[in-house]
Amino acid sequence: MIRLESLTKDFGSFRAVDRISLHVPKGTLYGFLGPNGAGKTTTLRMIAGILRPTGGRILVGGHDVQADPIAAKALLGFIPDRPFVYEKLTGAEFLRFVAGLYGQDGQVVERRVDELLDVFELSTWKNELIESYSHGMRQKLIISSALIHRPEAIVVDEPMVGLDPRAARLLKELFRGFVRRGGTVLMSTHTLEIAEALCERIAIMQGGRIVAAGTMPELRTQHAAGDVGLEDLFLRLTGGAAAKELQAVLEA
Repeated sequence: MIRLESLTKDFGSFRAVDRISLHVPKGTLYGFLGPNGAGKTTTLRMIAGILRPTGGRILVGGHDVQADPIAAKALLGFIPDRPFVYEKLTGAEFLRFVAGLYGQDGQVVERRVDELLDVFELSTWKNELIESYSHGMRQKLIISSALIHRPEAIVVDEPMVGLDPRAARLLKELFRGFVRRGGTVLMSTHTLEIAEALCERIAIMQGGRIVAAGTMPELRTQHAAGDVGLEDLFLRLTGGAAAKELQAVLEA
């Protein structure tokens, strides 16, 4: 569903993403992990069409994001790590606006607006200006906006930031249900417990490159990791083992 081919992104002389290739199959909840500065957010923004790659290409549902952006983006919902919204719109107006970007309007959209606001417990705030929303409410609205056009794939960067435990649980169930119905989710998160519990396959990025990809059993086999959990494997692959050892020394 999502395919990256030798994807590269340079910022001046700095290479943030270094010729990575990755295939996210249809109907998969795929975890995209890495330490700060690894290049995850840059990669996700290129998939969403916000940043232009320096090299390589991105395919969404077989459509090249650069050559055929309208067709590719019609299949994709993007949930960024920070909610950017138009504060002088109401929640309902913002969702109608986003739906309009995909050429959708009318009663179908109105029903969808009401459904999504109800699911995320924002119905009573439907006609309130977004400037009065809390951070968590804005995050719920952004998630709703990513789903308003019924995408086939969702790209999400740190989805649980700002959500209360109930909303976080709801989002997990939403992702599971979306994948069961044939949807595809590519999710970046720093919460390794969530990734290990939710994701069927995982890619780990470090220094602009993908250093491991596969199911947990495949990752353990590839790196002779025995029965270790995702946290230990992640630290081993990203150079975080030293920090863990330091913590053990301090606790001792």
